[in-house]
Amino acid sequence: MSASTRPVITTANLTKRYGRHQALFGLDMEVDEGEVFGFLGPNGSGKTTTIRILLDLIRRSGGESRVFGLDTRADGMAIRRRVGYLPGELAMVSRRPARELLTHLANLRGGVPQHRISALAERLDLDLSRPVRGLSKGNKQKVGLIQAFMHDPDLLILDEPTSGLDPLLQQEFLAMVRRARADGRTVFMSSHVLSEVQDVADRAAVIRGGRIVAVEDIDALRDRMVREFRVRVAGRVRAEDFTAIDNLRELHIEGDSVRCTVDGSPDALVKAAARYTVLSLDSTEPDLEELFFHHYNRNGADGTVGIEGADRHAAA
Repeated sequence: MSASTRPVITTANLTKRYGRHQALFGLDMEVDEGEVFGFLGPNGSGKTTTIRILLDLIRRSGGESRVFGLDTRADGMAIRRRVGYLPGELAMVSRRPARELLTHLANLRGGVPQHRISALAERLDLDLSRPVRGLSKGNKQKVGLIQAFMHDPDLLILDEPTSGLDPLLQQEFLAMVRRARADGRTVFMSSHVLSEVQDVADRAAVIRGGRIVAVEDIDALRDRMVREFRVRVAGRVRAEDFTAIDNLRELHIEGDSVRCTVDGSPDALVKAAARYTVLSLDSTEPDLEELFFHHYNRNGADGTVGIEGADRHAAA
């Protein structure tokens, strides 16, 4: 945390148990004022449990959790007044038109100018005259985003915010997040989709099996990614040009083609390929699950198990 900022969210040794099952194990985390903070993890890793504790929707079992310096157990209502929250699962069964529902929600918090609701709906291409109950999942998600953003809250807590949105509207949502950051607001955004977080976040925490396994700048996290590359050249590939490259994994050479995964920078691979006339070079970035598997799926001194075993039993 820099000297010019203060933490908006703080957890220390945060734990949560559901009966005999422990969902969170000693989470330590700080989110600075004015930053976009990604909270990354596969489904079932503990993201939603953490968010619900921060909003006092469920109670922690142990440790500390503070938002705006306020204890979440003692000051949940005061915290929620300053937060725009998008839950991961929206239960929208109202027969009201979207505008009427949003106006009602706005009035519960002191009111919002109608032009602000209309402007957000236009950005997200939402017809406010339609009854909420009959909307598609994507359009319900838009209603959820509007109700989170419309008060210009000090803190946005967004749980899987792009679920159901098409790619064009995902980009519009990310533009809204950038605007919020430019206005000095803090954004805490959970996702299992690395690409949407790396496009907009300043830092990210990676949670697996109820434990935070990394908190990093997004650029550093990107450097850890394992990408798959396919290279096709004019002529036959000489295996010795590629087998000595330290960060190549799963190397397959056949005739004029090379297929491999690259751990970190692809610079050495590109230089090796440059010895040939390159006909094509394609790369595929992994999803977050693959990133975890390559970098965090190992038994450690803390007794954590592999991602499949840990996350199958963790709470959302």
